[in-house]
Amino acid sequence: MPDARKTLHPLLAVIPARGGSKGLPGKNILPVAGLPLIAHAIRLASLCPEIDRCVVSTDSEDIAAVARAHGGEVPFLRPEELARDDTPTWPVLQYTLREMERRENIQFQSLLLLQTTTPCRLPEDVSRALQMLDADASAVGVVTVSEPPFNPRWVCVEEQAGYMQALAPDISKYRRRQDVPPVYRINGLLYLWRRDHVLNSPVPGYFELPHRMLVVPDLRAGDIDTAADLAMIDLLLRERLIQLPWLQQGT
Repeated sequence: MPDARKTLHPLLAVIPARGGSKGLPGKNILPVAGLPLIAHAIRLASLCPEIDRCVVSTDSEDIAAVARAHGGEVPFLRPEELARDDTPTWPVLQYTLREMERRENIQFQSLLLLQTTTPCRLPEDVSRALQMLDADASAVGVVTVSEPPFNPRWVCVEEQAGYMQALAPDISKYRRRQDVPPVYRINGLLYLWRRDHVLNSPVPGYFELPHRMLVVPDLRAGDIDTAADLAMIDLLLRERLIQLPWLQQGT
């Protein structure tokens, strides 16, 4: 097995946090279980010894101030052209990686994306992702997935000529829900990529290039996009149905 210190380290973690959220204004710094949302990603990174550097990528001075107040590193603000409503995350990661390497005169070997909107990661998720990527030299990355509470192969339908049709064309060969192969969804909890893939690919290429899947419980895979999403995750954390180590240590 290759030496992880050579193949995946130094590891740069990036927390993107744009200031112009339209659906839920100020989303990245709204309180969730007593902490600003962005602080959960920062606390998680601080508990992962595998992460060599962790930076927040933002265009907002307000977000930068909150991040720094909770131990986050914000070495520079994101350019305006990378902070528009329609800006994909991929070029933001590419820019951040290049800029960190230029400023620090260092070459990272892998990049970990920690989105603020999926705060229920655990340190062991990061460890497992690194182990998976280290063990598979042909893989360019690892993406977290979870099994939803229903199987789309079994229950999802579409309309054709006014009538209901099964979404999965081969579903008729199964007689019981329990026999249907599981389906997973990409949940955004974390993404891990090799450096060269990030810099040399115009898109993540989830299905064109080999990515490993890290399966995590769907309960922890909630993504905050609306006020209802935020209230639900806040409730799950406050009721300790999801337990995060930095909350157990006190906030």
